[in-house]
Amino acid sequence: MKKAMIYVIVTFVAAALMPLAGCGGGYQNSWLYPEQVQTVYVEMFDTTSFRRGHEFTLTDAICKRLEAQTPYKIVSDRNVADSILSGQMGIGTSVLATDYYSGAPIEQETLVSVAVTWKNLKTGQLLISGEKVYASGTYSKPMGQTFEYSIDQAVNKAAVRVVELMETPW
Repeated sequence: MKKAMIYVIVTFVAAALMPLAGCGGGYQNSWLYPEQVQTVYVEMFDTTSFRRGHEFTLTDAICKRLEAQTPYKIVSDRNVADSILSGQMGIGTSVLATDYYSGAPIEQETLVSVAVTWKNLKTGQLLISGEKVYASGTYSKPMGQTFEYSIDQAVNKAAVRVVELMETPW
């Protein structure tokens, strides 16, 4: 009986002290994104690739992600924006697998790299300075997939990573 009573007391004390252990000192309840920015002007992203038109898709995907997942409002007038987001994308392709007999590509990969700059126009501070994100997509001609299929995958993944890059560092 005495042993059971000590067990109950030890369990109760351990349960009471548990919230104080762990990450109590590092926990914060604040925004994931910088609070000094409310509006973002997104410049048309540039491309270093000979494949044109995908920079429009990337810019559109980033704008949609910003509106859906962040507290920021996209504005179309640079003069009223708190910040400006710009960047440059590159597109590359590579062969992942070839046919043993003919050497023809069976599966290919499209790689998108995006260098991002984000500037607070109120203070002149660079919030992101040329940081790069990478994303890829694959396609297989024998399966009826095309380069356009894989570039759309890669561009959407890159847009997600650009918005994640805008989060406040921990």
